[in-house]
Amino acid sequence: MSNQTIDESAFVEATSDANSLEFSDEKQQGRFELGVSMLVYSWDALDIAVVNQWGGPDSADKRDWITAIIIDLFKANKIVDVAMVEETLLYAMVDEFDTNVEDDTSLLVANNIIKLYEECYAMNYVRVEELYTKYLEKEKNGQGRQNERIVHVHDDDDSSCDEDEDDEDEDMMELVVEEDEVVTTIAEPIIDDDGFELVQKKGKRKY
Repeated sequence: MSNQTIDESAFVEATSDANSLEFSDEKQQGRFELGVSMLVYSWDALDIAVVNQWGGPDSADKRDWITAIIIDLFKANKIVDVAMVEETLLYAMVDEFDTNVEDDTSLLVANNIIKLYEECYAMNYVRVEELYTKYLEKEKNGQGRQNERIVHVHDDDDSSCDEDEDDEDEDMMELVVEEDEVVTTIAEPIIDDDGFELVQKKGKRKY
């Protein structure tokens, strides 16, 4: 996890004459929505779930839906805090991807979204531009969907990621099938080196 300081009590509140936290200025609202999208896209736990299609064939669409419901929090409320954003992220992961996120990455994403709102309120779009530039560079270099991460489900219900030894990208994960574990995939058979189809175990995913 990042060493970035997290303020779990952080919140934003609409002005007294506003009905919600939605920006009346189109540029402000547009930049904020773009920033939220980039933060959601950069969340590793969700990225792994999408790549492995834990939410089914429409996993990518579900990621966009998560972005939308986070944005809707600010459109529907006069006060939004870190806890509200984090809970929305975690519930979405369980409901849509059957995945429990047990590290603090969801808290970090939530905290960054609150900070992002404050920056957009001050018409400071530096973070948004940086996030978008990184996203474009990643897509240009083909590091988006090609960086497939395979997460294993063990008998004791723990999951792990194995790094590919020969890949220059540290985020690239190696597919390793051992005697007492199988690879979690969606709707596709897994064939070992001898041409046999492996039986997939069912278990609660954790990240």
